[in-house]
Amino acid sequence: MADRDWDLFVIGAGSGGVRCARFSAQFGARVAIAEERDLGGTCVNVGCIPKKLLVYASHFPEDAHDAAAGYGWTVGESSFDWSTLIENKNSEISRLNGIYDGLLSAAGVTLVDGRARIIDPHTVEVAGRRHTADTILVATGSWPNVPDVPGVEHAITSNEVFHLEQQPKRVLIVGGGYIAVEFAGIFHGLGTQVTQVYRGPLFLRGFDDDVRAHLAGEMRKKDIDLRFDTNVNSIEKTSSGLKVSLTDGSEVEVDQVLYATGRNPLTKDLGLEDAGVELNRKGAIEVDEYSRSNVPSIYAIGDVTDRINLTPVAIHEGVCLSNTLYNETPMKPVHRDVPAAVFSQPPIGTCGLTEQQAREDYAEIDVYESRFRALKHTLTKGEEQTYMKLIVDRTSDRVVGLHLVGPEAGEIVQGFAVAIKCGATKAQFDATIGVHPTSAEEFVTMRTPR
Repeated sequence: MADRDWDLFVIGAGSGGVRCARFSAQFGARVAIAEERDLGGTCVNVGCIPKKLLVYASHFPEDAHDAAAGYGWTVGESSFDWSTLIENKNSEISRLNGIYDGLLSAAGVTLVDGRARIIDPHTVEVAGRRHTADTILVATGSWPNVPDVPGVEHAITSNEVFHLEQQPKRVLIVGGGYIAVEFAGIFHGLGTQVTQVYRGPLFLRGFDDDVRAHLAGEMRKKDIDLRFDTNVNSIEKTSSGLKVSLTDGSEVEVDQVLYATGRNPLTKDLGLEDAGVELNRKGAIEVDEYSRSNVPSIYAIGDVTDRINLTPVAIHEGVCLSNTLYNETPMKPVHRDVPAAVFSQPPIGTCGLTEQQAREDYAEIDVYESRFRALKHTLTKGEEQTYMKLIVDRTSDRVVGLHLVGPEAGEIVQGFAVAIKCGATKAQFDATIGVHPTSAEEFVTMRTPR
């Protein structure tokens, strides 16, 4: 309505919120967006981008020393400076914050600094000022979850790890999700002694079981101390660091404890309950297939809805919503066959169903798999094995799952995700000529089911 300040008021300037705000403004809507922290949200500031930069840094010792000799290179004495890495990372994140600011400004979106709180279905308050809007979008993301353990105040989360002033020589990582696995590889690659504990029998719950087991084996080859069916009892600060008591009866002395035990939707104290917005038991906003809450004027996208918590998915949801509301093109977000990567060492790439999911969904499936030593490692002492897996619905011959653990997994899976999205069959995979010599060609040369 014309008597309201805005057509759309977005709470949260992360990847999803910014994309929806920009597109909506370009479609002609009057849009404001509120942010209490840094532009870009988790992904840009304490997530995907800085994490990938640290992953790159952690690969240098292995490539420069372990692999180089086999190819005739003698690398001289080298050293690593944590503060330089963090300083350069900070500069890049600041640059990206500026880009986000510019993108919003160029699209005609008004940026409102401060924490927003919903007053009623059409009113948001920021820093004491009230804004009215036809539609409110909540895109506040998620926040690290830390269990109530004695001494947990001495631990850090993924929010703080990117800002450590010093690199720990010994670190205990608590958790079994992709964040925990990725930081285990990062710290190990940079020379830190790493212990990772997880309360379950095998980490990366929800991923294909063969992928999970293969990665655990490869990480142990690198001397990362993985302890499953184990958790933390208590953390005690000592004169030499932190003493951690574990549920298996052992104690670990470390310099830093990093909790990566999941993230919760960031819905607390937003005024959602006052506005009548329904939340599920995890605190996520319940939405329909168009990202609309039970309150007709309030929508939500991204991690705050706890559907698929990935940056590109939040962006996809934001694009769909802007088209639905302001471009006369109703679009439902599609959450099937979403490709994903875990930047572990070695990394994981995945798209489609796990073997267990496929067995539940289809009467009969064929599973193709391959383990091999990548060509790069044949002239080195590296014993790293690549693992690849295809899952095929036998009735339709359609490839319904693709998984790999090995170098450049994220880059490889992106291309194959297009084929899976298009419904490619195993026969079409077989008819595709491979690029030789590459690891990716293995996906089009597998001929015998397991």
